[in-house]
Amino acid sequence: MTHSIVASGLLFPEGPVALPDGGIAVCEIARGTVSRVDADGTVSVIARTGGGPNGMALGPDGALYVCNNGGMRWPQHTDGEWLRPLHGTPDDYAGGSIQRVDPATGEVRTLYTHCGDVRLCGPNDLVFDRAGGFYFTDFGKTRERDRDIGCVYYAHPDGTRIVEVVERILNPNGIGLSPDQQTLYVAETETSRLWSFGIDAPGVLARHEDSPAPHGGRLVVGLAGYQRFDSLAVEAGGNICVATLVTGQITVVSPEGEVLRRVQLPDPQTTNLCFAGPELRTAWITQSFTGTLVRMDWPAPGLALNF
Repeated sequence: MTHSIVASGLLFPEGPVALPDGGIAVCEIARGTVSRVDADGTVSVIARTGGGPNGMALGPDGALYVCNNGGMRWPQHTDGEWLRPLHGTPDDYAGGSIQRVDPATGEVRTLYTHCGDVRLCGPNDLVFDRAGGFYFTDFGKTRERDRDIGCVYYAHPDGTRIVEVVERILNPNGIGLSPDQQTLYVAETETSRLWSFGIDAPGVLARHEDSPAPHGGRLVVGLAGYQRFDSLAVEAGGNICVATLVTGQITVVSPEGEVLRRVQLPDPQTTNLCFAGPELRTAWITQSFTGTLVRMDWPAPGLALNF
């Protein structure tokens, strides 16, 4: 499959979202903005979130909901160079948050900074369910000599309720729901493992009794060699498309754990994708090292995110 670059010069893009009017919203982590890319490649700023806007989803109210990782350290960057984050946190790091962005006005409102007395460290990606709530991953922060243990949370978009639903999971990143919304998928970055969790009710996960993992998830797949999982999207047929770092691929996995295909892209930091267009057969993919947003015809329709 071939791809075409629609926009370049983005500062570590992630979290692509198809907007109702045909534009694509992306998070520019190193720029601290939610930005818009039009079909002709024009880039404009929707909102300035500060920190590190990482993952994003369109909510049932038409607003954009942002996982803000609280910021990262960046080297001096010039056009044409690959942009890679440094270890550690910036001097102004005060924790992560979940933010609501009004795409019409650019207003940014912080919904959550804590779950109870536990601070959000590095929220990464989120997905809404049909009940109107959302699951999100907290990747944590990686420092020179230690790193946080991650979590998965469920929250309401009005800022009134947040609960922890998966604990003691390593570097949770991409997150998605099966077409019937009975299964939650979570990708672990450093292990390149994809986990599934049964859903009993919105925000209530079922533990797999035979799971050896402390969080009770079922291992869907684990890749061999040195690869790293980033964010994911789900096809209408239920297959899970996981952006895979180092190899620069989208790894397509069946719910049973079979690797069905690998879609190669030029940037080893291929981080995220969303589906758009007629029958949701166009994949919009972020490539963070090269700062590009690419589009590609996809062989299967994506999952419609209806509320």
